[in-house]
Amino acid sequence: MKMRTAKVKRQTKETNVEIEINLDGKGIYEVNTPVGFLNHMLESFSKHSLIDIKVFAEGDVHISHHHTVEDVGIVLGDALKKALGDKKGIRRFGYSIIPMDEALCMCSIDLSGRPLIFYDDLGLRGKITEFDFELMGEFFKGFTLEAGITMHLKTLAGHNLHHIAECLTKAFAIALRNAVEIDPRRSEDTPSTKGVL
Repeated sequence: MKMRTAKVKRQTKETNVEIEINLDGKGIYEVNTPVGFLNHMLESFSKHSLIDIKVFAEGDVHISHHHTVEDVGIVLGDALKKALGDKKGIRRFGYSIIPMDEALCMCSIDLSGRPLIFYDDLGLRGKITEFDFELMGEFFKGFTLEAGITMHLKTLAGHNLHHIAECLTKAFAIALRNAVEIDPRRSEDTPSTKGVL
């Protein structure tokens, strides 16, 4: 089986981000960003998706966490797209509904080549330590549009921002794990009647 790995670097005046991924990993992670809660979410993502990741990021966090969080999402999405290659043999679709105490989140993914995101966090706003909860949406938007996938990610219930953020991340991780997996019945087939994704 071919290695489904990628390494992507992105440097701007605001951030410097480098990410390596292995889609057929075991959930092993090395994460180093200046945003503590982002580190926590990326580690949870790796653990539950079984995607190995190495993430290094620097950014202008003295201004805001926004640029760093968004750019990490963008680079992770780019890495996914490159690691997937021609997408032959993948399941393509993935979905999950995950509880985290009082929080309940749903994620449905299509590795379609069509960049669309439908995100709902119930309009909740506030901080998780120093992390602005609304940045979860910016991370997922950056990831989805750069990866070129369709994703519905919705909060169905919850009020604790930490729980909801973790719930969103785990739902995303499980759905993506399902979607990128190789289907042994599909072999080298592309999962589309068009013959291409």
